[in-house]
Amino acid sequence: MKRNRSLFCLPLLAALIGAPPAAQAQTEPAAHPAVIYVKAGHLFDATSDQLRDNMVLLVEDQRLVKVAPAADLPIPAGATVIDLSKDWVLPGLIDCHTHLEYRADKYDPINDVRFTPFQGGFNGVVNARRTLLAGFTSVRDVGSQPFFAVDLRRYIDEGFIPGPRMVASGPPLSITGGHGDMNGFAPPVSNMMYPAEKDFAIVDGPEEVRHAVREQVKYGVDVIKILATGGVLSQGDTPGAEQLTYDEMKMAVDTAHAAGRKVAAHAHGTQGIKDAIRAGVDSIEHGSLIDAEGIQMMKARGTYLVADIYNDDYILSTAPKFGLPQEMINKEKMVGRLQRENFRKAVEAGVKIAFGTDAGVYPHGDNAKQFHYMVKFGLTPAGAIHAATSSAADLIGRSQDVGTLVPGKYADLIAVSSNPLDRIEVLEHVSFVMKGGKVYKDELGAAPDAAKAVLQ
Repeated sequence: MKRNRSLFCLPLLAALIGAPPAAQAQTEPAAHPAVIYVKAGHLFDATSDQLRDNMVLLVEDQRLVKVAPAADLPIPAGATVIDLSKDWVLPGLIDCHTHLEYRADKYDPINDVRFTPFQGGFNGVVNARRTLLAGFTSVRDVGSQPFFAVDLRRYIDEGFIPGPRMVASGPPLSITGGHGDMNGFAPPVSNMMYPAEKDFAIVDGPEEVRHAVREQVKYGVDVIKILATGGVLSQGDTPGAEQLTYDEMKMAVDTAHAAGRKVAAHAHGTQGIKDAIRAGVDSIEHGSLIDAEGIQMMKARGTYLVADIYNDDYILSTAPKFGLPQEMINKEKMVGRLQRENFRKAVEAGVKIAFGTDAGVYPHGDNAKQFHYMVKFGLTPAGAIHAATSSAADLIGRSQDVGTLVPGKYADLIAVSSNPLDRIEVLEHVSFVMKGGKVYKDELGAAPDAAKAVLQ
């Protein structure tokens, strides 16, 4: 995705939307209980494809310390109890491809020069909250202005802003005139608006790539995003065309991996996908025009596919009402159906799949609508849930903390009132959300007030 990139100040934004002063900032009551027992009628812990009935989860200081059958884990009198004994409990969901800075009702490319410096920040504060309440307790943000996602991650972690745990990239690395550049404007406009992009995003040649990766690591990113091919939501390029060269991609991967960072490659086109895989990227984002050779390469190397196979519906049906240019509509028509069919082929071949939606292209909070298409195009319901839990946690490098409901992990969990293994679409409306032992959403009346976070 490529949209506006404006600078902003998150502390001021939080104050403007009503968050408390920094000295008083809290998202939960001061007396939040340190020990909580959660009754789970049906538990999908994401360590297998099976449900476990009548379970109890013991939460202490944000993390799970015990997960056991109710008969083996008695609840003491007077304990704080969350009663989900009639519900289906799962790990908090993970979306590996989001853009929390963006809105899905503003597609006019001229907004690049109309937006004020703070608008991306306003969007991010609102979108982070919506994403969390939709049951996504972790996300990977893979493309925004410098260094929006890093700052948003920090303020969420501090409890200043409610939102999911974040794995943050910087602005994606793009060639001059590529998917991440400011195309379609006269040179004076581009140079005046974004001179910093020469340092942070626009790269030509391996040495510029090396510098950009090191620069982004310096400023605190968790993952490097590269643009291997052209894109859909950009002007003047073709989705299937390779943009970064193999040598540039290899430099990005080697430099990032040396710094302990993974690399996500935006790649629609066939050759760009294969060169990115050969270069050693950790995930292919989109993967629309992948061929049989590319699929076998991904399987052999263990490269994850993160395919946004829901948002074709929104781009073709709704986005034109918000100013999506005809050029971009035509490009989506070219790749959308092929992407879904190639996703099916990748699933059948045994490629590793992680859940990622390109949220921001469509409205944040609708992330779970993609589950329907993942099942329609080849995954089992359990497999789709794994893609958004255990597999996603592995891809983003957070398996030690999230992705499964086992002792030692964060108490990040959701609940729904019917079985998602029977009908995956029930995940489109999550009734209960806990993150780190704090309840952010409870439409089931399951939690005492002491366990609930206070959302600003």
